[in-house]
Amino acid sequence: MVLKLYLLRHGETIYSQTGGYCGELDPELTPEGTLMAKAFAEAHSSIPWTAIYASPKKRTVATAKPLCDAIGMKMELRDGLKEINYGKWEGQDVDFVKQYYLDDYLRWLAEPAWNPPTGGETAVQIASRASLVIAEIREKYSDGNVLVVSHKATIRIVLCNLLGIDLGRYRDRIDMPATSVSIVKFDTHGPMLQVLGDRNYMPEELRLRPGT
Repeated sequence: MVLKLYLLRHGETIYSQTGGYCGELDPELTPEGTLMAKAFAEAHSSIPWTAIYASPKKRTVATAKPLCDAIGMKMELRDGLKEINYGKWEGQDVDFVKQYYLDDYLRWLAEPAWNPPTGGETAVQIASRASLVIAEIREKYSDGNVLVVSHKATIRIVLCNLLGIDLGRYRDRIDMPATSVSIVKFDTHGPMLQVLGDRNYMPEELRLRPGT
């Protein structure tokens, strides 16, 4: 056997609907987001899971809970899996940020690896903290299926870090819709991306909902 890492973005929130900046904020899932989490659990409960890790935010815990309940497994919470801290942009939309923090915004768009949202985190910082969780998982489990429930930017940065993609391009190269799952297999030659951003498991009315 080999180790497979299932990277699951949390279900829909009001911010994933509107595109507002939400990192340190802690919104609940929308009713549709809860249905997405339940759909994931129903479609994946037959997998022989080895462990389940999650960011401690409400939206990630609520996304992992249906599967944990279905298979009777405890989730391991790790701060390293939290979303990017957007600093002074938290809770705001793009128009607000352009109006009040335009210089920082343009620097962030050009090179988010090293330029943070005003008062927030860079992609390099996120990769550093998230990689400690991935290293913990790889040290504990040489094989099996491990679920990691995290956030849009964090998962994209983890994937870039594992696959050798420039961290500064995480926003340009990888999409990650709500409750999509990506699978990375750790084999002889290192991490291999097997699935990216899959939501085919969920009903069409949920899969086609607009959002970021």
